[in-house]
Amino acid sequence: MNRILVLAEHDNGALKLASFAAAGFAAKVCAASGGSFDFLLLGSGLAAAAEGLRQSGAAAVLAADSPGLAQPLADRCAQVVAATARARGATIVVAAASTFSKDILPRAAALLDAGMLSDVIDVRSEGSDLTFRRVMFAGNVIATVQLDGPVKCIAVRSAAFAAPAATAALSPVEAVAVDAASLPQFAEFISREVKVSARPDATEARIIVSGGRALKNAADFERLVGGLADVLGAAVGSSRALVDSGITPNSLQIGQTGKVVAPDLYFALGISGAIQHMAGMKDTKVIAAINKDPEAPIFEIADYGLVADVYEAVPELMQKLKT
Repeated sequence: MNRILVLAEHDNGALKLASFAAAGFAAKVCAASGGSFDFLLLGSGLAAAAEGLRQSGAAAVLAADSPGLAQPLADRCAQVVAATARARGATIVVAAASTFSKDILPRAAALLDAGMLSDVIDVRSEGSDLTFRRVMFAGNVIATVQLDGPVKCIAVRSAAFAAPAATAALSPVEAVAVDAASLPQFAEFISREVKVSARPDATEARIIVSGGRALKNAADFERLVGGLADVLGAAVGSSRALVDSGITPNSLQIGQTGKVVAPDLYFALGISGAIQHMAGMKDTKVIAAINKDPEAPIFEIADYGLVADVYEAVPELMQKLKT
């Protein structure tokens, strides 16, 4: 019987949708081999975020609400995660595979002396054990893995697991006592820089418009990629080529070394389809590509492809969409 602790992610109280995918993983394990799962929230001023998790089928929503956790410093968060996992008798600690969880979970795994897997896309029950499938080498290999030990730490790809259906019964919210004085003090929070944008974040968006090497400068990127995104109410993404050339910021990069996304619709504008980029978006439901090179690898995975110059095709597409 599994006891699963789901680490919920939020941004100043606003829940990340990926947290519900992690709960979907937990629900799948519980359906296959029995057990239950709890949510764990870390931070300060968590009432609204906790309320948003109460219809997900969790046995409890645990709120570690403390000024000492107001900023997501990994060493402090990991200590609270490990302590809560021990107190709840957790056999699995799971979170979505994001920068947030990848910073915290390995530290928590070390404190728990637990095995750790990231980028998990499936889980199966085989007898009394669980078998996990995870992506490796930019998606070229899918490994089937089992972890030894009584506790396992798992980071799952949010695109691989659906959020559990909302329940009529509300999960109770329970406070987790945090002794701020005992939290590690090795790291100090200095500041946080946030780029304010009216566009949705790529990891949360249903539609993403992404640009590649064909875009010659930042002004063209904003006019074509940003313009189409605004018409569609979409998020904006970028290939690494544009980041390396200074045309787009690193925060927009999608791919093996950037964000991993799985929207309903992905527009690839002037993107050749390097394997590193496709590793970050190939789980998209529908891929539409525009590239003037008919041999571009992106066309091998695209559902819809147009061989054309983005400088000509995109303005025409925006005009048609507006009318």
